[in-house]
Amino acid sequence: MATITAAMVKELRESTGAGMMDCKAALTETSGDMQAAQDWLRKKGLSKAAKKAGRVAAEGLIGAVTSGTKGVVVEVNSETDFVARNEQFQGLVKMIAQVALNVGADVEKIKAAKVGSVTVETAISDAIATIGENMTLRRAASLEVGKGVVSSYIHGAVIDGAGKMGVLVALESTGKTDELAHLGRQLAMHVAATNPQALDPSGLDPEIVKREKDVLADKYRQQGKPENVIEKIVESGLKTYYKEVCLLEQAFIHDEKGKSVAQVLKEAEGKIGAPVKIAGFVRYMLGEGVEKQESDFAAEVAAASGKK
Repeated sequence: MATITAAMVKELRESTGAGMMDCKAALTETSGDMQAAQDWLRKKGLSKAAKKAGRVAAEGLIGAVTSGTKGVVVEVNSETDFVARNEQFQGLVKMIAQVALNVGADVEKIKAAKVGSVTVETAISDAIATIGENMTLRRAASLEVGKGVVSSYIHGAVIDGAGKMGVLVALESTGKTDELAHLGRQLAMHVAATNPQALDPSGLDPEIVKREKDVLADKYRQQGKPENVIEKIVESGLKTYYKEVCLLEQAFIHDEKGKSVAQVLKEAEGKIGAPVKIAGFVRYMLGEGVEKQESDFAAEVAAASGKK
């Protein structure tokens, strides 16, 4: 039987909003499987959302740079937040982003690219030697359009172009560049705030959609609803789900009337002077998807002194 720790209960509470005892019961029922526990709570009607807690587990900076029809975003990690405030490290991140704009988003190509007389990889190694802390170029992404703009937004910026989160939005259009750039910036801020999973339902992972349908169906099946009614409820529930996770169907955060992003795009075409299409978006949150090993200071002290 899996050991259910307080940290596991806390993580499940943060990701579901359910009560502590319910979270403990869910983890016990599912042998500590976090995703299964989330589903268990939702089937019982104890969890309001399917949102997972994004465990920010690495320090460093996200850097973003754009130039007309192209843009890049990079993540450079460090061991501590203290280094992220170091001017040499900040300069390194901006330099890496600029190199990526020229050579593309392949991490190995970025590291092999020359900056003056040295490669980016050597520049990182030199910074490690000088600052005394490990650093890595973890990932990079780029967007480019034939006609239009690529806009960026940095959330939690510590310097211009680098912070805790970076977003790129690519807009395809032959319209006015300044109006496109303004709209692109607003959309990038929207993506930062809402974290869409896809542009529209067709871009969602079929497995995730299937899981959503199964959770909804099981929830109402347990309430004794007939299958034909469940089918209609599930379809309605999926439409609500799409409005939560698909960019074009989300309510635009800058519109007080609750218009969808798709509606806002259509209305903007008059001011821009041509049709506008979102060609893609990227959202990088510092440390997402990286497990951070939390040390137990008391245990370390006890171990160092030979006590158990």
